[in-house]
Amino acid sequence: MQYNKLGKTELSLSQLSYGASPLGSVFRNISEAEGIKTVHTAVDLGINHIDVSPYYGATVAETVLGKALKTIPRDKYILSTKVGRYGSEFVDFDFSPQRIRRSLDESLKRLQVDGVDILYLHDIEFGHLQQVFEEAIPCLQALKQEGKIRYLGVTGYPIHVFSETLKHFDIDCILSYCRYALHDTSLEALLPELQNKGVGVVNASATGMGLLTERGAPEWHPGSAELLKVSQQAVKLCLQHGVDPTALALQFAINHPAICSTLVGTANPLNIEKNVKWAEQKPDAELVNKIRNLYKNINCTWPSGYEVNQD
Repeated sequence: MQYNKLGKTELSLSQLSYGASPLGSVFRNISEAEGIKTVHTAVDLGINHIDVSPYYGATVAETVLGKALKTIPRDKYILSTKVGRYGSEFVDFDFSPQRIRRSLDESLKRLQVDGVDILYLHDIEFGHLQQVFEEAIPCLQALKQEGKIRYLGVTGYPIHVFSETLKHFDIDCILSYCRYALHDTSLEALLPELQNKGVGVVNASATGMGLLTERGAPEWHPGSAELLKVSQQAVKLCLQHGVDPTALALQFAINHPAICSTLVGTANPLNIEKNVKWAEQKPDAELVNKIRNLYKNINCTWPSGYEVNQD
């Protein structure tokens, strides 16, 4: 397993990180035992960064993860969780300092740990950026000064919210999803500025939330019909070349030198093993170019959060 320094922090993250959302049965119903075994397998294979949120499975993911971490030495993993998002509707977001502090305390109890290494504001495009900048990020800075968290960051879908954050704050890291992947490399334009400022980058959803999988995008996928259709063509092209589309998507996502780590989410130990093996191989450059060309003339993004926060 390769390990990369996260921006200017003292953390070195495994090239693959474990995204714990499936522990909350958000994709399919799982047993706690299966989820716990998956976490242990990930750590045994060298994955040292685990990311979660109270939003995943309405706190279930954090609860199951806490049970899994109970038997793993604390120095074996780097743990991140999030605050601010607790559901799918706008009303389910709360970036007030009071809720942030209470949320962190609740997460620590579920995770059965004394502290987290990284605390993110979760999907800030669903908040009013004035509150995020005047209240929420200063609250995270205070928590860092108090020693309750080690590092702080923000997550989101629109690139715009990261650009605006960088104008106002010296944050430690960002977590971006679906914006550096085979279907969309929009994050690439921001990477030089992130590097110059020493902001670490964690990437998620290398398959575009299921676009580049044999199973295909779920019914709730927010992408356009055209995007879903082209993605089906991309999957077919991979299979014609004897390549697993998920493998190629992962290999492409982790192949950028400015990206510290890429999250993979599963509650199946065998899938973790497959992802680790895939990560040891370079992507087929010719096939990557063919698939990138399929997406060249279509809109590969979708709305997320308040309109004013869109790209």
